[in-house]
Amino acid sequence: MSDTHFDVLIIGAGLSGVGAAWHLQTHCPGKRYAILEARDTMGGTWDLFRYPGIRSDSDMYTLGYSFRPWRQGKAIADGPSILKYVEETAQESGIDQHIRYGHRVTRLSWSSEEAAWTVEVEHQGKSRQLSCRFLINCSGYYRYDQGYAPEFPGSARFKGQIVHPQHWPQDLDYRGKRVVVIGSGATAVTLVPAMAEEAVHVTMLQRSPTYIVSLPDVDLIARTLDRLLPPMAAYQLTRWKNVSLQTLFYNFCRRYPKLARKMILSQLRAQLGEQFDIDTHFNPSYNPWEQRLCLVPNGDLFRALRKGRASVETDQIEAFTEKGIRLQSGKELEADIIVTATGLNMLILGGAEVWVDNAQVDLAQTLNYRGSMLSDIPNLALIMGYTNASWTLKADLVSHYICRLINYMDRQGYAYCVPREQGEVQKEPILDLKSGYVLRALNWLPKQGDRTPWRLNQNYLLDLLNFRFGALTGAELEFVRPTQASATLNLSSPATASS
Repeated sequence: MSDTHFDVLIIGAGLSGVGAAWHLQTHCPGKRYAILEARDTMGGTWDLFRYPGIRSDSDMYTLGYSFRPWRQGKAIADGPSILKYVEETAQESGIDQHIRYGHRVTRLSWSSEEAAWTVEVEHQGKSRQLSCRFLINCSGYYRYDQGYAPEFPGSARFKGQIVHPQHWPQDLDYRGKRVVVIGSGATAVTLVPAMAEEAVHVTMLQRSPTYIVSLPDVDLIARTLDRLLPPMAAYQLTRWKNVSLQTLFYNFCRRYPKLARKMILSQLRAQLGEQFDIDTHFNPSYNPWEQRLCLVPNGDLFRALRKGRASVETDQIEAFTEKGIRLQSGKELEADIIVTATGLNMLILGGAEVWVDNAQVDLAQTLNYRGSMLSDIPNLALIMGYTNASWTLKADLVSHYICRLINYMDRQGYAYCVPREQGEVQKEPILDLKSGYVLRALNWLPKQGDRTPWRLNQNYLLDLLNFRFGALTGAELEFVRPTQASATLNLSSPATASS
């Protein structure tokens, strides 16, 4: 049996990759597959990030897999618990035996004549080639080896230590130290209360505010259901409860932004008190859900602020100094440690080049098809989660859909399929967010269209109906039989058989 050719290759052994492998084993049991992981361990995000307090910003009843109940007590879980959940899922299903560690994908080359992908990887300093019929990319959307680190004037003058959360030193001692955390996103609001437990003081320095909401880290309804029902039934009911609440809240925020803002700020006043300057530090200029909301379990950030263990500064950085940071207002923040929680660098397909029939593909010119594939690229699935809900909700649906698609092609005798744009489709950014990490990447990210099937849904129920029960065929998806594989991809009559 060939050690280099597979029916399916999965890129990435994180939360999505392990989930995709489970669906493939379950729904396409005859397929040979391997998972290519650039790093030396599984877990992706949950293995890479090791900063204090690392946790989910989604509840584990929706961030967990649909097929394996989350059984631990806390709905908002810490990073090590999530990593263990992923590892146990892989071990119990034998998925861990299919992972090839230290395999960084550098180039993906499709041949229509062979109806196959050639996948070039770097492994132990050497280049090698693998091949497959279908590719499932589960590498996420950010660069693992490098976080976003803007140049700060005078940073070389600072006598203390500068740390980026993506590269957290395990021996960093911040006990009794003064810490400044630059940022106001999910990482910053996690770090500040966690470090405030041992640091003498932690300051969250932000250019502009972020919407922050507090939720309990234990779901009491889930615990009650777990006592009354079998584990899977309790898990699925809790999952649907949380999906429904997330969807309702998101739609409420987008439809009634003024009222949503008022509700969020009211909760903040209840947490911080009327004397706290909420308008300066927690009242953003944009509407709720134009950027992701930040979640703080049990109000831990607000508790640290009330106790005086932490504080917030909303200002621009003028320069780093020997002792800390000088702000444009003239104020200087003294620090022993500065944490640059300044965000991610986005990266699609792990940074690999994509070639189709000896022509390099410009991903920025491609269109997302049904939230699962890219136009003009055959037999390649791109798994990306929701921006307004848990990542795994979408990843689960897409993985199941791709298995349906593979089985359909087998039954009908097709070698491959490729999405094709039909008529004029108005192109729009693939992510409907105004976050800095998204705006920096818009010029080279794939696009979405202004109508189905090119438009992304940010709605789990609609996607569930589409991916689980929707037709597998349509005018925009061409299917090619093996006898056609030596012809070009530009076929004049796409297959239209029903599923």
